[in-house]
Amino acid sequence: MALWIILGLVLILGGFLVAVYNGLIRLKNKVEEAWSDIDVQLKRRYDLVPNLVSTVKGYAKHEKGVFEEVTKARAAAMKAEGPAEESKAENHLTETLKSLFAVAENYPDLKADKNFLDLQEKLSMLEEEIQKSRRYYNGNVRDFNTKIQVFPNNLFAGMLGFAKYDFFQAEEGEKENVKVDFSEEEKK
Repeated sequence: MALWIILGLVLILGGFLVAVYNGLIRLKNKVEEAWSDIDVQLKRRYDLVPNLVSTVKGYAKHEKGVFEEVTKARAAAMKAEGPAEESKAENHLTETLKSLFAVAENYPDLKADKNFLDLQEKLSMLEEEIQKSRRYYNGNVRDFNTKIQVFPNNLFAGMLGFAKYDFFQAEEGEKENVKVDFSEEEKK
């Protein structure tokens, strides 16, 4: 009789561990999928930046320092790994893009250029997609981190090799989108 009780408890504990493990794997995969979504959107942004720089360069030839800074920031962002490093690199790229658009404000012909306007619109849409992807990622990170921190999962998560994920965060001064609208109404 005692053997059946012990066997029953072992089966219940084993079933519980399988359920906890499978639940954590599902959430981990959602976090990794969400991170992949961010990477896809950022890749699209990285591909757009050289076109934007080239367009502005044609009008503002003497702004070499701005172009070099944007190019360096783009390269650093592309090499960044992990949420913390990538957040910092992305924030720096956003700042350099703001300075690029500030340069563009000094060139009325540039602001009217069809190619520039098209790039502006694409960048604006990409910024929105990046924000959505970041929110989705952070929501999945929140769910996963909560799952591994609540009792009794916290007793087994570490033993099963699950560790907390970092949130994708903007620094205090970096929490604004890149300014991409140069309409006359905005200047008034």
